[in-house]
Amino acid sequence: METLTLSNGVEMPLLGYGVYLVSPEECERCVSDAISTGYRLIDTAQAYFNEEGVGAAVAKCRVPRNELFIVTKVWISNAGEEKAALSIGESLRKLRTDYVDLLLIHQPYGDVYGSWRAMEKAYKDGKARAIGVSNFQKGRFVDFAMHTDVKPMVNQLQCNVAMQQDGIRPYLDGYGTKMMAWGPLGGQGSDIVSGSETLKRIGAKYGKTAQQTALRWLTQRGIVAIPKSTHRERMRQNIDIFDFSLTDGDMAEIAKLNLHDEGNVSFNDPAFIKMLLDTYK
Repeated sequence: METLTLSNGVEMPLLGYGVYLVSPEECERCVSDAISTGYRLIDTAQAYFNEEGVGAAVAKCRVPRNELFIVTKVWISNAGEEKAALSIGESLRKLRTDYVDLLLIHQPYGDVYGSWRAMEKAYKDGKARAIGVSNFQKGRFVDFAMHTDVKPMVNQLQCNVAMQQDGIRPYLDGYGTKMMAWGPLGGQGSDIVSGSETLKRIGAKYGKTAQQTALRWLTQRGIVAIPKSTHRERMRQNIDIFDFSLTDGDMAEIAKLNLHDEGNVSFNDPAFIKMLLDTYK
């Protein structure tokens, strides 16, 4: 497994297994399958309601804890220094671990500075090996990074071949922040990857699928990808991307597939923000 190095020296796998929309009932089985298939990064969140399933799988697997990279996220309803601190402790309990490898603010709303103070303390206390944010678009990210002592080590964003997030990359680089891609294959029900003739054609040169080609394109750009599947065979396919490299020409051709750079969720839309804050007070 290829890795990248975060700003504090922590090594992070370039490919992981995401459990968004994996039901609590299925989560333990799916994470166990992912770990046995070779995944070492597992991405969950308080709002996914399946941290306990992740924790059960981690506890039962025979992989040493220090070889796994566990990610979770503080949700809006737990924003603020005191509530975030309590929620971090609860996440650790559910995950059956003394620490997570990466702790993120899930959404850029509410008392994010209070949450960050709690996360900085968790980081200093060894309860998180690295801390970062999620869904912070470039203006929000820069404002936040300028007003924090510990700079975000990761920003998890919607990112794939059709939503390439090129506009934020210089700002992330300026603070030593790495990008992590959710929805790296387009998301549930999407055919932006599976239906791409460009990806199929390029992948065929290497005996790879369109999905494998799309994931390799991300990881070659130094972007951590966390595809999700509940099927062991698809898990195997998604992780089998490190035995080939795309050429510069391939990379440039795939770059032309960009449709809407920041993704199709408008995190700056007042109606969207109000809906989230009203729903998760």
